Amino acid sequence: MTREPADPWALLRTATRARIGLPRTGDALSTAAVLDLAGDHALARDAVHDLLDPGVLRPHLDGLPVVEVASAAPDRATFLQRPDLGRRLAPASRELLQHGPYDVAFVLADGLSARAVHAHAVPTLRATLEHLAGWSIGPVVVATQARVALGDEVGELLGARCVVVLIGERPGLSAPDSLGAYLTWGPRPGRRDSERNCLSNIRPPQGQAVEKAAQTLGLLLGEARRRELSGVDLKDDFGQLEA
Repeated sequence: MTREPADPWALLRTATRARIGLPRTGDALSTAAVLDLAGDHALARDAVHDLLDPGVLRPHLDGLPVVEVASAAPDRATFLQRPDLGRRLAPASRELLQHGPYDVAFVLADGLSARAVHAHAVPTLRATLEHLAGWSIGPVVVATQARVALGDEVGELLGARCVVVLIGERPGLSAPDSLGAYLTWGPRPGRRDSERNCLSNIRPPQGQAVEKAAQTLGLLLGEARRRELSGVDLKDDFGQLEA
């Protein structure tokens, strides 16, 4: 009897969710591989179009002051086509933000995956707050149709020295619910991406653990306040911060 050769990709596939060494039937991928890809693609598309429901978050934010705002994008279709509108607050939302001042403000924003915010934003926020004893914390801002830079305007209006935006990242074909955390010192409209620190793929158990992300955020926030900066200059010292 002829024995089937061992699959040389089997061990490598256990170390990654990437699609490597997919089985084939003749010149085509196997039916199972094609269906698996189609299913993950559908999950990614749904994640992009799903709407953030503040009502899902509100019960888990009990005890924390919460303000709900919206960007200048009036609906999801416009938000996806006009990223610039997602970076600005709707005029009515500007009136809801009262100046502090505060040491830090947190924004929970839908971005490109509301399901990531539903699943991971509140646990990440609460775990991070445990590392900020003695800090003046602004109200939690829940933002819909929002891009990262919306946090700059929110932070400025609140009078926050620093803003952290917890936002749904662009879905991949193996990660439709990945959360990112963007830290910006001295938030104001016009800040560049190089002036932010980013923690990506907060998505337990497949991605970064909530506790680890919160510990890193607490560390970065402490250094940002001490040195009054964020972005590439703070990342240059990241190894020293962990030591």
